[in-house]
Amino acid sequence: GGWPEGPQEERGPGPPATLKKMTDLVAVWDVALSDGVHKIEFEHGTTSGKRVAYVDGKEEIRKEWMFKLVGKETFYVGAAKTKATITIDAIRGFAYEYTLEINGRSLKKYMENRSKTTNTWVLHMVGENFRVVLEKDTMDVWCNGKKEMETAGEFVDDGTETHFSIGNHDCYIKAVSSGKRKEGIIHTLIVDNREIPEIAS
Repeated sequence: GGWPEGPQEERGPGPPATLKKMTDLVAVWDVALSDGVHKIEFEHGTTSGKRVAYVDGKEEIRKEWMFKLVGKETFYVGAAKTKATITIDAIRGFAYEYTLEINGRSLKKYMENRSKTTNTWVLHMVGENFRVVLEKDTMDVWCNGKKEMETAGEFVDDGTETHFSIGNHDCYIKAVSSGKRKEGIIHTLIVDNREIPEIAS
């Protein structure tokens, strides 16, 4: 009656689908935007020319066959539809280099500029984390990926306050001139009369 079949016979061919999906993964970037940190993953099949870009695990672009192995792919990231471009360059032989640009700037330049134009705070309340981002040029406030529509600005003795609420907590961002030209305006987040330390972006 032959040998009993061993367990190795029962598996289907090839690795599980999830592993297979990412065999051509060549680059991963984390991009901090006002609505949160987004993970961008890029697959490039150097035999088929396949290009797939994922944002937070969701497919944004898929091209199965590309005659040219170098080039650019553009897509949009996050709630504000920020433009992202991945450039594929051949460096030598069959090696490729992948660079990500956000709004036409290299990721590094974009993040450096962002740290000048935004403030980010993370606070823990009611058992969850809140990420609050202030866009200084527009005074827009984002909380956990959503733009706070209800913000009220008011002038106070030494600057301005932008009031909003998270759940039933009163929050405001106080903008005070530092008196030093280099530092400009200092923004502080106050929640329930408590100052929240800013995180280095």
